[in-house]
Amino acid sequence: MQFIDQAEIEVQAGSGGDGMVAFRREKYVPAGGPAGGNGGAGGSIYLKAVENLQTLLDFRYARIFKAKDGQRGGPKNMTGASADDLYIEVPCGTVVYEIETDEIIGDLVTPGQTLLVAQGGKGGLGNRHFLSNRNRAPENALPGLPGEERAIRLELKLLAEVGIIGLPNAGKSTLISALSAARPKIADYPFTTLIPNLGVVRKPTGDGTVFADIPGLIEGAHLGSGLGHDFLRHIERTRLLLHLIDVTAEDPIAAYETIQGELEAYDRGLPDRPQIIGINKIDALPPDSTLPHELAEELHQRSGCPVFIVSAVSGSGLEDMLQTVWDMLDEIKAAEAIEVEEPRIETEFVCQEL
Repeated sequence: MQFIDQAEIEVQAGSGGDGMVAFRREKYVPAGGPAGGNGGAGGSIYLKAVENLQTLLDFRYARIFKAKDGQRGGPKNMTGASADDLYIEVPCGTVVYEIETDEIIGDLVTPGQTLLVAQGGKGGLGNRHFLSNRNRAPENALPGLPGEERAIRLELKLLAEVGIIGLPNAGKSTLISALSAARPKIADYPFTTLIPNLGVVRKPTGDGTVFADIPGLIEGAHLGSGLGHDFLRHIERTRLLLHLIDVTAEDPIAAYETIQGELEAYDRGLPDRPQIIGINKIDALPPDSTLPHELAEELHQRSGCPVFIVSAVSGSGLEDMLQTVWDMLDEIKAAEAIEVEEPRIETEFVCQEL
């Protein structure tokens, strides 16, 4: 399955049906009067977030979506049938932009959430509407209004609580395969992962947390270098970043600084996102090597973040690191709950004697 996280489409809502000019002509009714009905409304277009889609691949082949027009008004004051609204399914986490202004129209996060992107046109009025004391036999009706047309851009930002970041070949794919049922491609060369991979990691309580393996970032990613420019956006929705560092790299400290520099350059709140650092691939070092501990101490001093010495291959240190992940996520969620709670306003009432 190809992972497509951006798409541009055109949406055309249906036009309203025209109003009708008609008169009531029946036996024994000499003054039947106007009886032209109103036109029906055109169909509107909505985007709907669903859980069973993971990419925007479908929009590579279908780019124009048009709702049906409303029906024309009928005789005997019959209103034309309104067209059905058109619902376009998109993955949860889709952000919708107006191409012309580059403004955000909406953000679809919750399954079942809908967003109106093109309003259907109203139906025209039939001649019955124009009846008055001055005009007892109106012969005019109004046409239906055209439906709204829009060019919009869809951007998918993965919904994951934990984002696994690091330079290429840091062991991110191996880690997510060790923690979850995800089976990404793994090989001993950079840029093995070309698309983000999602995996559900089970907590001791039994519920799951979504981890995202973000493809390897490199220096200059925020400017479009490598794969990072396309996938930095997927880190925006994460609550916690798990930064993996290859202990066998030529300069692990420089690797850490490179990723931090890219997060700061991209900004959008990423530099302030809580992080856990994992020094990975200790299975490739001699058992008596002191390098991991020296790196852990220096990285902790530089970042102030929890640092763990782990091996995604052997599983060493993963349990302690995961426990810290759960604890930090609980703290983050508790803080978010306090922020969204509406402030309580104390009002003092003073009674005065008149």
